[in-house]
Amino acid sequence: MAKDKIAYVCSNCGQESAKWIGKCPSCGQWNTFKEIKVAATPSVSFSSKSSGGASINASRVGRALRLNEITHQDEKRIDMHDEELNRVLGGGLVPGSIVLLGGEPGIGKSTLSLQTMLNLPEKRILYVSGEESAHQLKMRAERILSAQRKSAEDVMDNFLILCENSLEQIFEHIKEEKPELVVIDSIQTIATEDVESSAGSIAQVRECASSLLRFAKTSGVPVILIGHITKEGTLAGPKILEHIVDTVIQFEGDQHHLYRLLRSIKNRFGSTSELGIYEMQQSGLRQVSNPSELLLTEREETLSGIAISSAIEGVRPFLLETQALVSSAAYGTPQRSATGFDQRRLNMLLAVLEKRVGFKLMQKDVFLNIAGGLRVTDMAMDLSVIAAILSSNVDTPIEPGWCMCGEVGLSGEVRPVNRIEQRVAEAQKLGFNHIIVPRYNLQGFDRKKFSIELHPVRKVEEALRALFG
Repeated sequence: MAKDKIAYVCSNCGQESAKWIGKCPSCGQWNTFKEIKVAATPSVSFSSKSSGGASINASRVGRALRLNEITHQDEKRIDMHDEELNRVLGGGLVPGSIVLLGGEPGIGKSTLSLQTMLNLPEKRILYVSGEESAHQLKMRAERILSAQRKSAEDVMDNFLILCENSLEQIFEHIKEEKPELVVIDSIQTIATEDVESSAGSIAQVRECASSLLRFAKTSGVPVILIGHITKEGTLAGPKILEHIVDTVIQFEGDQHHLYRLLRSIKNRFGSTSELGIYEMQQSGLRQVSNPSELLLTEREETLSGIAISSAIEGVRPFLLETQALVSSAAYGTPQRSATGFDQRRLNMLLAVLEKRVGFKLMQKDVFLNIAGGLRVTDMAMDLSVIAAILSSNVDTPIEPGWCMCGEVGLSGEVRPVNRIEQRVAEAQKLGFNHIIVPRYNLQGFDRKKFSIELHPVRKVEEALRALFG
């Protein structure tokens, strides 16, 4: 019998080494190498038939094929009956794929997965929980079903719950029940007997994920893994876990706000620029089909320090409310605070306002907030940030019916943005009468399709002149 080997793996990037190294040569982190035992034999083998009739065999033997010998056909995706999730996955769940869903504790990962599975009564589903008891899952499921005006009998035959932490026992139940979809909640709580370490360690997570990947690829049964998040905001476990899976989606948002964002970080079967938005309610998660109407605050009176921006996350346009507060610094050093916006970019825009436009904000406190608790990365927010800051500084509100989009450069120029037609169409749909856009974006732009008035600008001064006169 072959002896187990000892290897050292970087917990940050997954780099392997035959000996311990203080600094990882791949990612440059110190003291991240952990000792693991590498089994001499494959951990789990399969020999039964899956529900689709395919033979489950861990070792796939084949020959090299020429490119013209490979037949191509579009995979028939599984409709998850959730428009937001389908959009992020690229049109649905691909059979035989393995998806990793990550998020902070209490953000709603288990609620999202359980709610989605309850909406698939036509599929035989095995929900494996290593953290919660069957009684806890039953109470949560009843709460979700009661909100949907359904009963447990609607999903009783095809929805199976298994509370188990042993990978070998999980595969025994899979062979017995022959599910069409498997959910593991969570991968950090599953352990295999072939690795002599506790559940959640680097070796256990890597070995269990590899075994589940072999099962998914050889059987055609998709597997959804739920993963924990570290305090740094990255997925717990070795970095190789993200390389193993086909799709990595992250569920994020502030626990003190209602909205949750579902982002695709990696997707072998679709785009990584898609975004799904949910609203957390007492009965579960509700899909937000038109986020613009919810993210804009209806006010009877106009207030200073508020500007509306036409932003895009992925390929989805929506209007966001940018709020700014500028006040005299109470202490010697002025404060700069941003919620939902990059702090360093805020400092850059303040420097542009002072150097290029001539507004002295050196001795002023500046607070910036993106309404709704969202975190946006769209550069087209720059113009609305500057407009909101200036509006608060001079205590002059922006007239209702105005919105804007544009990236601001260091010389004070308004740079062009992508998907300008979608931004203008979204503003017009929500009843805005004026929109400020970069002048360069109007080259080849058909104005006749829109009734909203366009205000093209090249410099920040032109945009501020259009807003404040």
